Amino acid sequence: MRLITHNMLKCHVKNCTDPDKQFPLRFKDVQLEQIDAERNNEFLVRMLPRIDWPALSKTTKELDITLPETVPGNPEDDEEFLQALHTAILETHIKQGSMLCDGCGHEYKITNGIPNMLLAEHEI
Repeated sequence: MRLITHNMLKCHVKNCTDPDKQFPLRFKDVQLEQIDAERNNEFLVRMLPRIDWPALSKTTKELDITLPETVPGNPEDDEEFLQALHTAILETHIKQGSMLCDGCGHEYKITNGIPNMLLAEHEI
């Protein structure tokens, strides 16, 4: 699972009522893998408005991945920023581990890079 995917996932357990704690899900015991991908600056710039930057920044800090605290004024002209963003959201893969909701404690397992976001019937 790439970090760009993680940035769009939140807890949907019906008893998880604190929206401030449903997102971002916190990683636990994860195995990271770097997989090279071709960089597309246009894609990165177009994705920026869709990315929750504070959540991505928090997650990258927890995983010890270097990423600027804020988005620069002209990101399309900042090669260093675009490379850091590309490495973080498109080349960093979570292979194994889990994601935890800080609101209700629900654990979402990640196996072979695939997060299991399915809920039991009583959680829906």
